[in-house]
Parts: sequence; C-alpha cells; structure tokens
Amino acid sequence: VLDADGRSVPFEALYGEQKAIVVFVRNFLCYTCKEYVEDLAKVPKVFLQEANVRLIVIGQSSYHHIKPFCSLTGYTHEMYVDPQREIYKTLGMKRGEGSNVSVRSPHVKSNTLLGSMKSMWRAMTGPAFDFQGDPAQQGGALILGPGNEVHFLHLDKNRLDHVPINTVLQLAGVKTVNFTNKPQIIDI
Repeated sequence: VLDADGRSVPFEALYGEQKAIVVFVRNFLCYTCKEYVEDLAKVPKVFLQEANVRLIVIGQSSYHHIKPFCSLTGYTHEMYVDPQREIYKTLGMKRGEGSNVSVRSPHVKSNTLLGSMKSMWRAMTGPAFDFQGDPAQQGGALILGPGNEVHFLHLDKNRLDHVPINTVLQLAGVKTVNFTNKPQIIDI
C-alpha cells in the first residue's frame, strides 16, 4: 500500500505488531464511502489507544487523493491506497453490484440520486477528472493482528453493505460511538 506521500508500506506492517480494523472503500468519489468514512472519523483516538487498536482506511486510487479525501471527510486516522487493487483481489473483494440491494448501511444519509449527483460533481470539479479508483470495485472490513490472526472479515456485496461501525468496534474490543446527533439521556 502507499501512504499520503506515495511511500510504499507493506500491508502486513499495518497489523503485524498491533490489532487493526482495516476498512477497504470502493473509491474516494463514492458517496456511500464518503459518508461511512465521515462516521469513522468520529471514532475518538483515545478509544483506539485504550484498546491498542489501529483504525485504517484503504482506497484504491492514486495516493494523491488521500489528503483531499481526509480533508473532505474529517478523517484523521491512518489512510492508504492500493492503486493496483492487489489486496482487494487477494481478499476476494468483488467487482460489480450484488443483486441484494435490501441491505442498507446505517451510516449512509444521502439517497441514491442526490449522493450520485454529489459524487459526479466532485469528480468534475476536482483537480484531475478521474474516478479515483475502479467504480465497480466493492470494499469490505477486516480485523487483523497482531501477526497473521484474522478476527473478522466482511466483504461488501454492494455500495450499501457496510458493516455497522459499532459492530466492528465491539468485535475489536473498542468502545462504541453514538453516531446520532440526538443527545444521550443519562439516567442518574
């Protein structure tokens, strides 16, 4: 994988010494991925530090798109790219949409029409018109490490088939996050 400066980092180095939640996104223009990563950005660093877990997002575009995507989503955790989709292929992440569109990510707020229009607008107004990755590629989520231990694997069937973030956090031993904008009521 490549970091935001184009430096090569072995994929195994991301989880070799420490447990890691690794989220593969479809592409950086995908509105569902953008909204999912916006919610991943809400995971406090202290929650991850307390559990000794890394939170990593991997896209499949050029590394030049990492910093603008982090800026757009407010994401401050680790992000890398796999521009040749080597890891996507190795893990068996599929291309194309599955026929089961009944799954709905709780982290996607936009409807399909509005979200698609926003994605196209970002593509057309960006510094270089490109799809920032293969638009047919699906993503997934894993919990790996330390070492070669795989604790969890979910391969997305379509653009809305994200694992709820709190499910992944719980499975990794990390405190969960309130993703609603509703104030929490604390019973005393």
